Formats: sequence, structure tokens, C-alpha cells
Amino acid sequence: MCRSIKQLRNAEIPATDEEIRAAALQFVRKVSGYRKPSKSNQEAFDRAVEEVAEATQKLLGNLASRTPS
Repeated sequence: MCRSIKQLRNAEIPATDEEIRAAALQFVRKVSGYRKPSKSNQEAFDRAVEEVAEATQKLLGNLASRTPS
């Protein structure tokens, strides 16, 4: 779906907040069809980006590592 979103899961180098937000922004742009939403849709668009970023952060924090501890 979003080929330009890079994989963020990496045990050695954790994703930065900026990388997570950029991926969330790309996802919301793809799903909504807006590169830049209208003023009437800006608040919903921004909220969706933040919610996707939060969900991504939680997901990455909860994934089990393949490397032995």
C-alpha cells in the first residue's frame, strides 16, 4: 500500500519519533487521498496522524524481539 514507508522495527536502532510521525503522515495521506487537506479537514487529518503515530509507537514497544535475551 505505502511502498515509501520504511520498516521501523529494528532491535539495534530504534525508530525515532520523527520517523514514526513521518510514516504516520504518509499512511494518513494515502488512506485519505489528501497530500494537504482542506482547512475544514485539517483538524481530523492532524488528529489521525497523531493517533496512527501513537499506535505505531505502542506496537513497536510491544513487539517481541527475535534476538535471545
